[in-house]
Amino acid sequence: MSYSSKQNVNTLTALLVAAGVRQAVVCPGSRNAPIVHNLNECPDIMCHPVTDERCAGFYALGMALSEGELVAVCVTSGTALLNLAPAVAEAYYQHVPLVVISADRPPQWIDQLDGQTLPQVGALGRFVARSVSIPEVTDAESQWYCSRLIRETLLEATNKGGCPVHINVPLTEPLYQFDVEQLPRLEAISRHRGTIDHLDIEDSGLRADFWSAKRPMIVMGQNREGIMLDEEMQHLMKHAVVLYEPLGSEMGANHFDEVLVALGDDENLMPDFVLYGGMVVSKRLKQFLRKANKANFWEISPDGRLHDTFMHAKGVLEGGHADVLLWLEELVADTKTYEECYERDFGELADTSAFVTRWQQELEKASMKVRNANPPYSQMAAVKALEDLLGNRGITHYANSMSVRLANLFARHYVYCNRGVNGIEGSLSTAAGFSLMCEDKVFCVIGDLSFFYDSNGLWQDELRDNLRILLLNNGGGGIFEKFEGLNGSAARERFVMAKHHATAAGICESYGVQHRAAHNMEEMKEGIDWLVNGEVAERRPLVLEVFTDSEEDERSLREQL
Repeated sequence: MSYSSKQNVNTLTALLVAAGVRQAVVCPGSRNAPIVHNLNECPDIMCHPVTDERCAGFYALGMALSEGELVAVCVTSGTALLNLAPAVAEAYYQHVPLVVISADRPPQWIDQLDGQTLPQVGALGRFVARSVSIPEVTDAESQWYCSRLIRETLLEATNKGGCPVHINVPLTEPLYQFDVEQLPRLEAISRHRGTIDHLDIEDSGLRADFWSAKRPMIVMGQNREGIMLDEEMQHLMKHAVVLYEPLGSEMGANHFDEVLVALGDDENLMPDFVLYGGMVVSKRLKQFLRKANKANFWEISPDGRLHDTFMHAKGVLEGGHADVLLWLEELVADTKTYEECYERDFGELADTSAFVTRWQQELEKASMKVRNANPPYSQMAAVKALEDLLGNRGITHYANSMSVRLANLFARHYVYCNRGVNGIEGSLSTAAGFSLMCEDKVFCVIGDLSFFYDSNGLWQDELRDNLRILLLNNGGGGIFEKFEGLNGSAARERFVMAKHHATAAGICESYGVQHRAAHNMEEMKEGIDWLVNGEVAERRPLVLEVFTDSEEDERSLREQL
């Protein structure tokens, strides 16, 4: 057997087999020849030639109805794909899982009056659950991206009763090189229900992966407040390393970022099993776990969609984070099952214990270093002063960029932040809207660019003095100070960092908001006390604007931690 030299075609073929595709209806054409060649060469797939694409779609529909499993139909580029629409629409309403595969010309030639080119992604409209165009593979990241798109799409084909999906395959010439001896070894992603009422975790492989792991890890990113069960998490910490951010737990930060700064190259910290869920802020943690290519990664996803954050996903559990963690907590409570069913000897148990203990020791050292930090006057000092005064109480909304990264250092409580897409806009308005619905004080920690961008969030007569804003103004996007590669660019300060000399005093006066400014440590500490404890005559929001130097802000972070 010899397969195509096109790695995206080989990846597609391997994952079709892994997903259980055993029958493929193929139509003639030149652009899809590498795909048809592979399907014909693959011993696990039976090909059925049908010349008319309209008929081919219905042939595939009939096979899928007869066999009750995934069937593929493959066409060439151009209008060939459009001819499948009637069959695909019928499959959509009958909930039949078809995999539509279309070859395509390179994207740069679409709409350029080149032969057999039209926009093929999305051409089947709402009659497919998902339509993707996979890249041609040029490096490791494009290989992961190609595999991920195919896995996600095949996962949708069998979701919610079954539905057609569409995989578009752009191919550059030469097309007819068949010199690869074997397909890559790839596995499909599995989806399992992870709720208490519909628990099929038992059949998912998660239990076996967790118990067989010597270095298990649980990573929890952003969650809604109250979803994380802190008592259960404390119990799980005895059996696995548990990493979380204050956006996902009322326990605040546990400073894994600082551990990775000091020891990120230590192989002894690398897990062999990871259960994860939610948006993770830490870029350093994501980079660290993407190196764990031998670990089994399982995602907890409330809607069942796969988010392969760490590039090694094996399975996805459709359900709430609390439900899955509660199931796991009950599982580890049964030590008899642990020792007898999985026949792990005391040496292996000791390995796991050593892994957990090592991480706990390093996390505690990092936490102590953060608690004892004594930064000079800077944004870091302002956020630390606020969080020291709040302790483990308070409702806080942090804006994106540097603000939320400082929250991950100093917060000891749950933190709200718009991390769905991570934009800087709307952070002030979100906190303001929250404050309208409660009587508690709501603290918004926000950088200057975010504040000025969203300053109309204060244009609201209903706002009261329960909204307290810590505005960190260092005259631009200070987070860009850390990017050394920008130092030599003439565009750095004006166009990238958006350097400015704006202040919030005039805005606050316009909207009837109480404003104070701080330019040194003493003014800042007095202002923080006013922000947290101040009872003022005018029932309007309070803004403490702390002016700092962006270079000093970056230096404080670097030297203190």
